Amino acid sequence: MTHRPTATRIVRLVLLVAVLAAACSRSDGTPSATATATVSAGATSTNSVGIEGAHVRVLGLWSGPELDSFVAVKSAWEKASGAVVDWEATDDITRALTDHRQAGDPPDIAILPNLALMDQLADEGALIPLDSVLDMTPVTRDYAPAWIELGSRQGQLYGIFYKVTDKAAVWYNPRAFEAAGYDVPTTWSEMTTLADTIVADGHTPFSVVAASGPASGWALTDWISEIVLNTCGPDLYDRWVAAEIPWNDACIKRSFGMFTTLISTRGYVLGGSQRIIATGDDVGADPLYTDPPTAYLCYLPSFAQAFIAAGHPDLEPGTDYDVFRFPTIDPHYQGAVTIGADVPVMVSDTPAARAFMTYLASAPAQEAWIKLGGFTSVNRSVSVDTYVDPVARTAAKELTQAKVSRFSAGDMMPTSLQRAWWGAMLDLVKDPTKVDSILDTLTAAAKSAP
Repeated sequence: MTHRPTATRIVRLVLLVAVLAAACSRSDGTPSATATATVSAGATSTNSVGIEGAHVRVLGLWSGPELDSFVAVKSAWEKASGAVVDWEATDDITRALTDHRQAGDPPDIAILPNLALMDQLADEGALIPLDSVLDMTPVTRDYAPAWIELGSRQGQLYGIFYKVTDKAAVWYNPRAFEAAGYDVPTTWSEMTTLADTIVADGHTPFSVVAASGPASGWALTDWISEIVLNTCGPDLYDRWVAAEIPWNDACIKRSFGMFTTLISTRGYVLGGSQRIIATGDDVGADPLYTDPPTAYLCYLPSFAQAFIAAGHPDLEPGTDYDVFRFPTIDPHYQGAVTIGADVPVMVSDTPAARAFMTYLASAPAQEAWIKLGGFTSVNRSVSVDTYVDPVARTAAKELTQAKVSRFSAGDMMPTSLQRAWWGAMLDLVKDPTKVDSILDTLTAAAKSAP
């Protein structure tokens, strides 16, 4: 059974630019790092009546500031409904779901980072169709058709796009840039020229991380996804994701080469390969905000703002930290961005699970997290006044203005291939000379993926 993107799904992805524009144009920006979310009792729907004391088991990957924000969001619902959300954290959601299912003890809701995994679980009959348990009137009001179609499989809705992430964000320190006389680069050539200048000044340009845990390597695959989209264009990108071309295709190989050149150039990357592999995304941008900075650029998704705000609460967004769009590589694809998303799905059908899923799909549940930072919503009912932070406004603007938008490649690939790619990126960082053999291995893995 295949879980590769179909032609229909590729077309849906093309529509995301317009969808994001429609959603984000209702937003003036995002996040402030406040500590408390306030949600009125009206945030819960009528189907929360009679579930007082009931428990909802939710499985997901969130940790650190992301989990803190989710706890604030769920606490508001718990207070209003009288029910309890039991959070189970995992570093490997695929394995955790498999273990729970084999034990006959599945969670009620899982927060998936991977559309291919959603498709696989739906095909296996492991998910509850949401259009059979939720009131679809508010769902179709709040979400544009393209988002509903992307969350569907074989004509049934399985996932809600709760939290969307801009994966074309490069973090920097505006004060440090101004002090050093550096300009924000707009092209790949300008970025490498800036990197050479930073090295000549006796500093280090990049903080690059692989993240940690069983998914270690995902942050490196994001680099490749963004480079491929900006180098090869959306058509070849779609064919690559769908395994219609090999990984050693000339343009794909050139994209890998650009990444390996960057991480291999003497003085470019803080701590070299050892630090890349050993450092998590939660502290990836920290070197930009030491005094003096120990690095000046860090490519990480927009949710990294939550980590920066939590680790450096005295910094002012937009003044002390900010983002710029991933530099243009081929002018034909200027402004192309990759995105990610956290997608709640229902694994067990209970009244409390229905009520909490309804809440997650609603504007109040999303506005609560927006106020805490590191969150972008595509819900059309989210208030324009919710986004108050200039950095979040920048992230929303990047999505709004994107000429081409695609899900990060790994999030669209079968789980087995995604895992193989994560591991391959770690091997590549350790020895960039192995790029040819690694691409051959990934081509074979793509052919054998289910």
